[in-house]
Amino acid sequence: MENNGNYKNEFGWFAEKPQVPKKFYNAKTVVGGLVIFLILVTAPLWRNLGKVVPAPDPQLNTQAIMALPEKDRTCVEDKAYMQAYHMRLLVDWRDEVVRNANRDYINSKGKRYLASLSNGCMECHSNKSQFCDQCHNYVAVAPNCWGCHWEKEKKQVAQTEAK
Repeated sequence: MENNGNYKNEFGWFAEKPQVPKKFYNAKTVVGGLVIFLILVTAPLWRNLGKVVPAPDPQLNTQAIMALPEKDRTCVEDKAYMQAYHMRLLVDWRDEVVRNANRDYINSKGKRYLASLSNGCMECHSNKSQFCDQCHNYVAVAPNCWGCHWEKEKKQVAQTEAK
C-alpha cells in the first residue's frame, strides 16, 4: 500500500489527521471575566493600601501601679525587653515553676520577683482588656494563658502558700 500522505500505526493505515485551526473562542468574554475576577480578588488590598493602623498604647495607670511610689513603678524587666520577650519570659517562668518548683525570678538588675502571671504581672496590669488584649489583638495572636491562669491561679497559689 502506498503512503500518499497517510500514516500507519499498529492498527494499520489511516487517513491524514485533520488540521483544526487553533482559535481562542470568546476571547473578549474570557479576558473580561479574568479582569473582573482579579479586581474582585485584589479589592481589599487596594482599598486598604496606604492605611496604617496605629499601634496600641497600653494603659499603665491601674490603681496598683498608681499606689506604688514613683521609684518602684518598674516592671520585672525594662519596657523594650517586655514588649519583645514577655511570652518567652512567661514560658521560662512556667518551666521553672512546674519542673523545678522555683517561684523566684531574679531580673537583670538582681531584684527578686514572684514568677507568676496572676500573682505577679496581673497585680499591676490588672485591666486585661486595656493592657493585654489591645496588643494581642493588634498582632492577631490568641495566647492560651487566660484559660487556666486568671482568677483560678490566684486562689491556688494563695492556698499553697498558706500551707
